Amino acid sequence: MILTLLIFLPAAGAVLAGLLPREEHGQLRVTALGCMLATFAISLWAWGMFDPSPRAPEFQLEAQAAWSPAIGFSYHVGIDGIALVLIVLTTFLTPLALLSAFQSIKERVKEFVIAMLLLECAMLGTLAAIDLVLFYFFWEAMLLPMYLLIGVWGGERRVYAAVKFFIYTMAGSLLMLVAILYLYYASGGAGSRTFDLPAILAQAPWLSTDTQRWLFLAFALSFAIKVPMFPLHTWLPDAHVEAPAAGSIILAGVLLKMGTFGFLRYAFPLFPEAAVHYRVLLAVLAVIGILYGSLMCLAQSDLKRLVAYSSVSHLGFVMLGLCALTVEGMSGGIYQMLNHGISTGALFALVGILYERRHTREMSQYGGLAKSVPALAAVFLIITLSSIGLPGTNGFVGEFLILAGSFNSKLTNAPWYAACGALGVILGAVYMLWMYQRVFFGPVKHKENEGLSDLSGREWTVLTPLVAMVIVMGVFPAPFLDRIEPAAARLVSRLEATQRAKVGTPPASMAMFRTPNQTQIHPPPRRPPFGQPGGTTPFGAPRPGAQFPLGLPKGVTLPRAVDGAAP
Repeated sequence: MILTLLIFLPAAGAVLAGLLPREEHGQLRVTALGCMLATFAISLWAWGMFDPSPRAPEFQLEAQAAWSPAIGFSYHVGIDGIALVLIVLTTFLTPLALLSAFQSIKERVKEFVIAMLLLECAMLGTLAAIDLVLFYFFWEAMLLPMYLLIGVWGGERRVYAAVKFFIYTMAGSLLMLVAILYLYYASGGAGSRTFDLPAILAQAPWLSTDTQRWLFLAFALSFAIKVPMFPLHTWLPDAHVEAPAAGSIILAGVLLKMGTFGFLRYAFPLFPEAAVHYRVLLAVLAVIGILYGSLMCLAQSDLKRLVAYSSVSHLGFVMLGLCALTVEGMSGGIYQMLNHGISTGALFALVGILYERRHTREMSQYGGLAKSVPALAAVFLIITLSSIGLPGTNGFVGEFLILAGSFNSKLTNAPWYAACGALGVILGAVYMLWMYQRVFFGPVKHKENEGLSDLSGREWTVLTPLVAMVIVMGVFPAPFLDRIEPAAARLVSRLEATQRAKVGTPPASMAMFRTPNQTQIHPPPRRPPFGQPGGTTPFGAPRPGAQFPLGLPKGVTLPRAVDGAAP
C-alpha cells in the first residue's frame, strides 16, 4: 500500500494542478512542491519500514493485484535495498529541481509542473515495479515528460536535442520489449505464463546459454543507452545543454541511474551466464567511457557541456563497479549512483544559477567571480571537491569501493582496470579544478561580472540540502551501505551459484570465482636426479620408461653422457 501511495501521489498532484487556473503561477508551483515534499516524506516512511538485515525477504513492502490475468499482466511492486536508496534519491532531488526553476520558468508554468509531477511518478514506478510489463510501461512513460521538458523549455536547439533523446531511448526500448515477450512465452505453457519477475527468477536458470546471451544483449542495449555507455552516449551532451536547469538536474540525478538500475534488477539476475560472459566487454567499455569522458571535459569551453561529459566518466565508474561482480565493487557502484545524483545535480543547479545572472555558459566570459559572489564560489568549491572524490565527501566512498572491488575482481588483468579507473580520478581532478579556476579565480575580465548578486534565499534552500548530503554521505556512509550491501551480496551469490552449476570451470577471461587450488600458482615439479626412474640425461632428455614408456620413437637416439657412460 505504501509503495502504491508513493508512486501515484505525484500523478494525483498532476491532476490537481490541471484543475487550477493557468494564470495562477504561484498556486501551481506551491501545489506541485507540496505534493513532491509529501512524496519525499512517504519515501522516508518506507526507509524506516524497510528491513536491511541479510535474512530479510528479497523484495519488501510488496503490493500485488490482478491486472489482466488472462495474458499474465499484474500490478506487482516491491523494493530491495537498491531500489529503496534510488527512490529516496528521486524524491529528494525532484522538489529541489522544481524549486530551482521557480524564477527561470515563467511561461507555460502549468504544463511544466504537470510534466515534472508525471515524470516523478514514472521514475518511482520504474524503480518499484517487479512485473516486466509494468516496468516497461513506466520505463516508456518517463520518455514523454522529459521529451517535453527539453523540447518546450530548452535552449535554441531544443527540438533537435529532444528528438535525438527520444529516438535513441525508444530504439533500445523496442528491443527490450521483444526480449520481454520471449521471456513470457518461454516461462511456461498456456495458462501458466507470466511476466512476474520473482516468479521468473524462481525458475532460473532455465534458458540455454545462447538464448541468454541474445536476450541479455537486447536488455543491455536499452540500459546502456540510458546510462549512457560509450559509444551510445552521443545524445547526452545535447540533451543536457539544451534542457532547462531543472530538467538537467533530473536527467543527471535520476534518469541516467535507470540504466544502471536496469542492469542490476533485470539483465544480471535474469541472464546470469550471459552477464558473466559479457562482463569483460562491459568493463572495457566502462573504462573507455571513464577516460573518454574525462578527455572530452578537458576540451570543453561550455560549462554545461563539461558537466555533461563528466557524467559519461562518472557513470563509467558505476558500470566498472557493477562489472567487477564483487560485493565491494557492486556496493561502490550503487553508492556512486547516489553520489553522482547529488554532486552532478548540484553542479547543474549551480550552472543554472550562473546562467540566470550572465546568460552565458562560456567559461571565457567568467573569471574572478569569487570576489563578487563569495557564497556561490564557496558552495561551488564544495560540490567540485565532492565530484573529484576528496576524502570526507560522498564521492570518495564510492570511488574507493569501486577501485578496491575492481582490483580484487576475477577480471583478467583486474589491476589494470583499477589503474585506468584511478587515472580517471586524476583526470577528473584536473578538469574540475581547471574549470573552477577559470570561472572563480583570477582578475575580473568583464565588467558584467562585478555587480553580480550572490545566492538568494531560494537558492540557499536548494543548495543547502545538497551540500549537507555531500558531507553526511562522505562521513556516515553506513546507513546507505547497510541497505545496499545485502542486495548486492544476494546478486553476487546468484551469479556465483549459476556459474558453478552450469558453467563449471570457465576460462580465465570469464571466471568470477575460483577455488584456491585454481588460483594458486605452483612451481614446476622437480625432475628426479639422473639415474633414477623418471629422470633425465644431463642434457635434459627424458630417460626411456619415463615420458616414453614404450621406448623412444623410431630414429631417435639419446646423447651419451659426458663421462662416456650410457644414459
